[in-house]
Amino acid sequence: MTAVFLVLVSVCVFGGFMLEGGPIHAIYSVWQEYIIIFGSSTAIFLAMCPGKVLKSILANLSRPFKESPYTMDCFAESLQMMYECFINLKRGGMLSMEKDVSEPSSSTIFAKYPSFLNNHHAVHFFCDSLKLVINYNSKPDEIETVMNAEIDAHHAEAAIGPGAINRIADAMPAVGIVAAVLGVIIAMAHIDGPPSELGHKVSAALTGTLLGILAAYGYYQPIAQHIEYLNADESQYYQMLKEGLVSYLNGAEPLASVEIARRTIFHYNRPSGAALEDALMSIKPRSK
Repeated sequence: MTAVFLVLVSVCVFGGFMLEGGPIHAIYSVWQEYIIIFGSSTAIFLAMCPGKVLKSILANLSRPFKESPYTMDCFAESLQMMYECFINLKRGGMLSMEKDVSEPSSSTIFAKYPSFLNNHHAVHFFCDSLKLVINYNSKPDEIETVMNAEIDAHHAEAAIGPGAINRIADAMPAVGIVAAVLGVIIAMAHIDGPPSELGHKVSAALTGTLLGILAAYGYYQPIAQHIEYLNADESQYYQMLKEGLVSYLNGAEPLASVEIARRTIFHYNRPSGAALEDALMSIKPRSK
């Protein structure tokens, strides 16, 4: 849907311009302005980002054009996954899930929850934290500290991409002004020419300003903001996993631990308590 709305921005701006009698060819025919605006902004972006950061940004650039994987169903499925883990831990003790957390891809529990199992970072986040308890007898407050630190690191890393795009958006109006000034210089050099030629060159200069401002506020900033909202969903997902696990390790019952985790979720992603409880009642610990 993001791509549709970005196209709609173009349709509204340029369509309205044409409805007012504006000559659209005066905008698309000045290809030199496009080179100045988008060529220089691309070079600025490349100069700004170290190679490893650039690689990470490019790998995630398609995210705004896809549906968020963190839907209500995804959250509900992960809550059910935690509940099944907790009832097995309560029945068989910590060592009963040693193999599950060491080899998640082979776990009979995690295999039932594909949205969790296919999220490799979430799998490592949850399983590695539980592994600290099973293998090293770490305390709940130590687990919470480790999980908070990982959430903070992941959040900071996720903010790099939209931050870089926002910086380019901030630069685009200035780049548009540079293009406009260059166009005015050219126009002044032909001031003794015919009015039609001078008008064309002034029009080209103003097009540079238009493109810079439109790219900044019509395309780049909305994309950056969309990524930030996706990151907020992702952050809530990891927060939910942390709250559920830490609550159980602190002595809460499996059902209570899952309810505590559920309440950390934004309302638009939060499954209802009644629906979740109905789903949990069908989950049984595996036989020994």
